[in-house]
Amino acid sequence: MNLQVVAFWSRRLADVMAALDTQPNGLSSAQANLRRKVYGSNAIEGRSAGEAVRLLLRQLRSPLVLVLMFAATISFLMGERQEALIIFLILLASCGLGFTQEYGASKAVVALKRQLLRKVMMLRDGIETEVAVDEVVPGDILKLSAGDLVAADGLIIEARDFNVSESVLTGESFPVVKSPGIVAVESPIGGRTNSVFTGTSVRSGTAIVLAVATGRATEFAGIADAVEKQIDESGFAKGIRRFGYLMTEVMLAIVIVVFVVNLLLDRPLAESLLFSLALAVGLTPELLPAIISVTLARGAAAMAKSGVIVRRLEAIENLGSMDVLCTDKTGTLTEGAIKLDRWTDAKGRPSDQVLAWAGLNASLQTGIKNPLDEAIVAAIPEWQLQDGEWLKVDELPYDFIRKRLSVVVRATDKKVLMICKGAVRTVLDVSASVIDGKRTLPLMAERKRKIEETVRHWSEEGFRVLALAVREVEPGDKVTRDDESGLTLAGFLLFFDPPKEGVAATLTALAKRGVSVKMISGDDRHVAKHLAKAIGLSADAVMTGSELMHLTRDALFARVAEIDIFAEIDPNQKERIVEALKRRGKIVGYLGDGINDAPALHQADVGISVEHAVDVAREAADIILLKRDLGVLIRGIDDGRKTFANTMKYIAITTSANFGNMISMAIASLFLPFLPLLAKQILLNNFLSDLPALAIATDHVDIEETRRPRRWDIGFIRRFMVRFGLASSFFDAVTFAFLLFVVNASPSAFQTGWFTESLLTELAIVLVVRTHKPAWRSHPSRTLTLLTIAVAVVAVTLPYSPVAAWFGFEPLPLPVLGGLLCITAAYVVTSEWLKMRFFAASNRHNADPRWPTKRVSLGRRSERSARMSNEM
Repeated sequence: MNLQVVAFWSRRLADVMAALDTQPNGLSSAQANLRRKVYGSNAIEGRSAGEAVRLLLRQLRSPLVLVLMFAATISFLMGERQEALIIFLILLASCGLGFTQEYGASKAVVALKRQLLRKVMMLRDGIETEVAVDEVVPGDILKLSAGDLVAADGLIIEARDFNVSESVLTGESFPVVKSPGIVAVESPIGGRTNSVFTGTSVRSGTAIVLAVATGRATEFAGIADAVEKQIDESGFAKGIRRFGYLMTEVMLAIVIVVFVVNLLLDRPLAESLLFSLALAVGLTPELLPAIISVTLARGAAAMAKSGVIVRRLEAIENLGSMDVLCTDKTGTLTEGAIKLDRWTDAKGRPSDQVLAWAGLNASLQTGIKNPLDEAIVAAIPEWQLQDGEWLKVDELPYDFIRKRLSVVVRATDKKVLMICKGAVRTVLDVSASVIDGKRTLPLMAERKRKIEETVRHWSEEGFRVLALAVREVEPGDKVTRDDESGLTLAGFLLFFDPPKEGVAATLTALAKRGVSVKMISGDDRHVAKHLAKAIGLSADAVMTGSELMHLTRDALFARVAEIDIFAEIDPNQKERIVEALKRRGKIVGYLGDGINDAPALHQADVGISVEHAVDVAREAADIILLKRDLGVLIRGIDDGRKTFANTMKYIAITTSANFGNMISMAIASLFLPFLPLLAKQILLNNFLSDLPALAIATDHVDIEETRRPRRWDIGFIRRFMVRFGLASSFFDAVTFAFLLFVVNASPSAFQTGWFTESLLTELAIVLVVRTHKPAWRSHPSRTLTLLTIAVAVVAVTLPYSPVAAWFGFEPLPLPVLGGLLCITAAYVVTSEWLKMRFFAASNRHNADPRWPTKRVSLGRRSERSARMSNEM
């Protein structure tokens, strides 16, 4: 079966439908199943298809792995085949651990993302139904509306005010008007106005589309690598990168100095090179990528249980660092169960005629279904909506510029009436008269002023107010947006959406976590202020969209932090607000679910949407809430901070014990007549000490660690590394003195004793620095405890095992082992004392009021269309 249609945009619709063997009522299920077997899933496989191979290659491309390979090769060429074998085995084990951990994490994330499979409305078996996007096949008839992401390349059958954003393919930011027809075969993508393409998004209007190409046959698949969304580097990723620079600088300095000095001391070239390379490997946290992947994946799984699905793992860290949350009000701060409270004429008197017209407008419109229309329909008796007196003729769908929705209907007496409903300001702008009882009067300035005062009074009481206007139109004429003029104002619709139960407590909980909330709403300023006062949100500083319009970028930067509520905001202004907050150094979260929220969701450090948001909002978001509730988000923030804390524990462990031990060995190698540890012993020490770190992701996190935003602070890490590294080096010196002057150890015994003590101290520091509390008051997870104990047993018993000779170890007399254990115990006590002093000093620094964000640990710094109702 070959249904590919070349240059379908240049062919007649009937010819394309014939070539695809489809009908206006769509394919049957049997036809669709057969075509899916031939053409496969409607998905662009990309790099995810070879995820296992990609992860394995990433392990092998690691600079540290290359260093180990080089070391093994040098050993083999120098005749040290046993040494080469040991290095190779350690290399294999390290890569295997990293691969299995990262691959398991990747599979877990894929499983979570399957919960968010996108759906598309289509005709299947002649019935309008919703199916998963990956089930679309050539020949399907799709129904698209504002907010949808286009699921296939296709030809437009019908369209109404249909505007599509094609920036993902063409780079053009302005939407393109689409309509049925034929265009030249040589037309570029941007000129194919009769077609839609995978990955583009519907900005306004509705359309019926014939799917022609799916999956790898689409235009998007052909240029996927070029147009793949480039996500700005997250704050956490920047921290990792800066940490890598820091460790590289330290590593290069140590390796070069040690290698040169050892050569000056006339030591063998191969031995000096291997020792220097082993120091480099021992100093570097080579399991950091795997630790981060596992920690983030476990964090994502924990968040999923709380109703938060993570689409991009890096966003977990940003969620934990977030200190400003921008959100709308409907469904987040309010119940989202909007009710039509009253319907009035222009003077505020009850008017059943206004309700009847509003019912026609709401029930006959075919654009995005929204809570306001649902509330209107719910308020009208069913028999009144189905009396057959009126017939729909035409429609002007809602869009975010006009903020109006018009439906044209014809009565049995042939009278054709346009019924327009929308935001009060925009309806008044196109109204020329007003109904006053049985009279129609000109809408003079004074009359308009009194109407605006009445609406303001309602708004101050917390009501959402829509205006409704009508006008007769000529029968048979096709209605355009220009016809929305000279209307007659009929009256108003008053909606009430009560504050969400418990939202005040939720806002308090966010404030206690260092997260301030800013309301961004298209509603009237008085409505927004009324809600803010009801839920305890500050309403001292309010900025409207008209005020923001006149601010320059720098002026908004200067004022944005002090504003509590942004009201009457144009959708295009949301991105400006988020960008200004980021310029102020804030980590910004944005919660939105509408068509025009996508730019702000992209701009935010962490974009947050809800499960039933429009497609473009969900795809732009990093985090998806399965329930539109800030309480769910709080649990996500806590989980994000726990994930950050556990990631930073590995950094703390690496920069304290590893740094100190490698510095000690580097210095000792300059004065001892032999190497303090052989290269293979260093690599084994490093490998064994990393094993407990694999359980860091399972570790418990102190509740205090989740109470403030957390950010990277390289200066803090540097101070931490130096202070704890020097403490470790001091006890290394004590160990050296004990082995050399008390025990008079041979080179082999010295290396065995030093290996045992250094490994034990690296394990002990795990239990010390994993918490800011005294270690005995914060218990590690069961897995971390068992792994630490297991490796400690290996450290003590390895010199007495059959494989000891492979690594150059010899059994230690029990008094010597006892002395090493005493030194280790003294190191633990000293590290605990040093930790308490270090963090106490850090907390005093954080309490300085000049610092806006407390720095802790190793860090600084239908619901689908509720957005539409909020903008109307």
